[in-house]
Amino acid sequence: MTNIQEPKICIENVSKIFNGRNGQTKALDDVRLEIKENEFVSVIGPSGCGKSTLLNIVAGLEHPSSGSVKVDGKTVTGPGQERGVVFQQYALFPWETVIKNVEFGLKLKKIAKEERRQIAIKYLDLVGLKDFLDAYPKELSGGMKQRVAIARAYAIQPEVLLMDEPFGALDAQTRAQLQEDLLHTWENEQKTCFFITHDVEEAVILSQKIVIMSARPGRIKEIINVDIPYPRDQAIKVTPRFNEIKNYIWNNVYQEYLAVRK
Repeated sequence: MTNIQEPKICIENVSKIFNGRNGQTKALDDVRLEIKENEFVSVIGPSGCGKSTLLNIVAGLEHPSSGSVKVDGKTVTGPGQERGVVFQQYALFPWETVIKNVEFGLKLKKIAKEERRQIAIKYLDLVGLKDFLDAYPKELSGGMKQRVAIARAYAIQPEVLLMDEPFGALDAQTRAQLQEDLLHTWENEQKTCFFITHDVEEAVILSQKIVIMSARPGRIKEIINVDIPYPRDQAIKVTPRFNEIKNYIWNNVYQEYLAVRK
């Protein structure tokens, strides 16, 4: 008997319409996607194609106009502790120290003070910030702030990590370092990861699958399997296979960008 793995996330015929002063805007149109447990899937496409809207629906921060999202077979109706979210803006509490920011979700889960401190230290160590426990966000660089946000998301032990362009505001060197940090953490922690990006190279270096979305209304145009073995680092960017995949995706995304310009 064949053992067929059930998808961790099942996006079923999701459409989203926004109502504005100038009428309706259809952001997503009949999106269907399955993501397996512990799979790293990135979504890429032109601006305005509904990437972030789709992530917000999976996070339970938006509701679809039609269709549904299921996690472990249960329909998403709002945010849940099994889904951790990291946004491009760090969303840290400026009046709290680094460790208190990471402990925040654990406090909501009513985890005892000493236990939540140990959990927070574990994940801050994992992202290289064990020496900054008592620092405040204003004392950190942009890259360090995003590391705190990632540690906070991991600390609550979500089964699914949702990341909306988390490195988009960072300089190239910091971005490259955080990509490698994320790969290391993902390989060690084994989470299901749904990652939104505009950066084709970023999508290829991180992902097992890349979803290319069409211009608005967003539909899934193609799903690419990235057959580059892990562990990966920045050195794979000079390999022929990396550049073959990158160029293929770039050409597809560029065609969608041209469609937006028409």
